[in-house]
Amino acid sequence: MTTRSVDFYYDYGSPSSYLAWTQLARICREHGATLNYKPIVLGAIFKATGNASPVTVPAKGRYTMLDFGRWAKKWGVPLRMNPHFPIDTVELMKAGYGVQLRHPERFEDFNRAAFTALWVDARNLNRPEEVARMVVDAGFDPGQIRELVQDPEVRAGIRRNTEEAVARGVFGAPTFFVGDQMYWGQDRLFMVEEALTDGRVIGA
Repeated sequence: MTTRSVDFYYDYGSPSSYLAWTQLARICREHGATLNYKPIVLGAIFKATGNASPVTVPAKGRYTMLDFGRWAKKWGVPLRMNPHFPIDTVELMKAGYGVQLRHPERFEDFNRAAFTALWVDARNLNRPEEVARMVVDAGFDPGQIRELVQDPEVRAGIRRNTEEAVARGVFGAPTFFVGDQMYWGQDRLFMVEEALTDGRVIGA
């Protein structure tokens, strides 16, 4: 029996990553697939690939935000566009990877806390005190999280994930891989699901 899996490259600062996160665990569960979380630093991806956020093009940015609202409505999940966007998520992503590495039993709790703070509660996580408040609200020790962010193995790991993503052709978030086939954006989750359903890879 073939074991199927989905590699999920994401950044908390991406509303599209948030939307994908709300659906991926269910999709993988329904299809007996393993979900491999791959936290990355999206800013480093942009720099390495010459890409940029859609908001840098005003018309595209306005449409993209409208479309995110449509997807949220389709899936029945809350979404509030963050007025403090863009958010510098480098430290957040290190923290998330650190929890994944050192405290895997709490990893999904951290994912939920960060995504909810940014895209449901619209909190200003550019402010260190607001990040600390989010951490405490989620039941984490802020001192412990600060230690994780400074951990050399954590720093190396998030850098490795990001470099791996670039090497695989990733240029934005979220990006998913089923086998060696890449899918970009929450609006491609139906293709991910199709690939998991019967092993057929669309576009291969």
